[in-house]
Amino acid sequence: MCYNKHRIAKRFWGDFLSEFVPPFPPRTASALSPWQRFKLWRKNILAGWEEDAFVCEFESMRFVNCRLFLCNSPDSVQFAFSSHNDSFERKSAQFRHTLIPLVGDGLFVSDGALWRQRRRIVSPIIHMSRLPDFAPVMVDTMLETRERWARLPPGAEIDALSEMAQLTAEIICRTVFGRKLGHEHAAEVVAGFSDYQRHTRRVDLVTLLGLPEWLPRWYPRKARKAVRRVLAVLDHLIESCRRAHDSDDVSIIGRLFDAHEDSGAALDQHALRSEAAVLLMAGHETTANVLAWAWYLLSQAPDVEARLHAELDQVLGARTPTLADVPNLVYTRAIVEETMRLYPPVPILSRETLADEVYNGTPIPKGSIIVVSPWLLQRHKKLWRKPDHFIPERFLPGGEGPVSKFAYIPFSIGPRICAGMAFGLTEAILSIATLAQDFKLRLKPGHRVEMECHLTLRPGENLPMSLQRRARSPGETREAAAAAPAVACPVGHG
Repeated sequence: MCYNKHRIAKRFWGDFLSEFVPPFPPRTASALSPWQRFKLWRKNILAGWEEDAFVCEFESMRFVNCRLFLCNSPDSVQFAFSSHNDSFERKSAQFRHTLIPLVGDGLFVSDGALWRQRRRIVSPIIHMSRLPDFAPVMVDTMLETRERWARLPPGAEIDALSEMAQLTAEIICRTVFGRKLGHEHAAEVVAGFSDYQRHTRRVDLVTLLGLPEWLPRWYPRKARKAVRRVLAVLDHLIESCRRAHDSDDVSIIGRLFDAHEDSGAALDQHALRSEAAVLLMAGHETTANVLAWAWYLLSQAPDVEARLHAELDQVLGARTPTLADVPNLVYTRAIVEETMRLYPPVPILSRETLADEVYNGTPIPKGSIIVVSPWLLQRHKKLWRKPDHFIPERFLPGGEGPVSKFAYIPFSIGPRICAGMAFGLTEAILSIATLAQDFKLRLKPGHRVEMECHLTLRPGENLPMSLQRRARSPGETREAAAAAPAVACPVGHG
């Protein structure tokens, strides 16, 4: 199927606001050999794609004994991740071996019957229907960040990446373990996950050479130390929560205590720790990166920022946003969605082929690696107009948007779509709304933003930005503003 033709928005699109083209790694014009690609991947996993990768729809590659297939069109993504998911449900060996030290047999890496059992347990606990329980924790934590920023001197410099990591870690820790315990240990979790990601390998040579999976992988000493640090914190938190467990507790860990395996047995300590690690990693790392990228993009596109502020003033006035406001924050949501299009939190998704398959006449042997890259797909020149531009308007009602739900997959898609999608999207929208009410963030002069990707896509090791207070109308106070009720709303994606 050809995707060259774009759907044109009802409103003429020539008047979009932003002409800003944010940075991306250089793309070579000539085709790369497998070993040239491998060398680039070792330095930056996003740099190992030539210009043609942003127009191709399906491609096969070979690394010694490893066959790799790139699914890079809505049809091929649907084939691998949806209609034939049973043949491709297992995460690739590299993905599994990278994460197993941290998340054990949690949802990220499990497959088959175990994955289906854990998904049935975890999904209802973090389902969008529970957002009314989670949103007050989110907003309270965001307000603490906003109030702390307000105490800083004018023009104070912060590390926006670190700030967003701390914010989202506080939110997910309090949500998983309760407000008190989560608050006490959020910083340790952030530091541990960051250290582990910093010292993991970008590319697993054992997998690319097609060597047996049972061969042991070597983990750097600092990565092993970070794992011990995170798991010790999790064990302590789980045990503390178990001693204080109340059946009326709204924390996620409290619900996991009450959950049972298909056999009827309660989750054991290993299972509890594995799923808690998955929730903490997915719940803070990915959203923190999206928010950091969003602040950077807004700082470079003042017209988009002005439109965001206009929406916040119109929808919220001076009061704090609540869950009930999310459906009305359409431009705020568009900024989040466009940020995830340009900088998907997990830019490379890989699966192992469990059975021989054929796609459009091309055999895909058992044991091959299937790669779906949101980084490529969401900048694909046949699927998006001005694919490298920052244009939130494309996600507004009536905008062009994606040509297919299989062309925009920041949360993956199919049966293994992120279970916390509604949580993460709501958290990002409310975070931007809450903080942008009072602040603008400006990139430190001379700082060069560079993409760094180990497990997730970050704007480098840090993102130095200065805080600027937004001017408010005289006499405007939050105390005088009426608070909107917090009710459930249909937040999701795709």
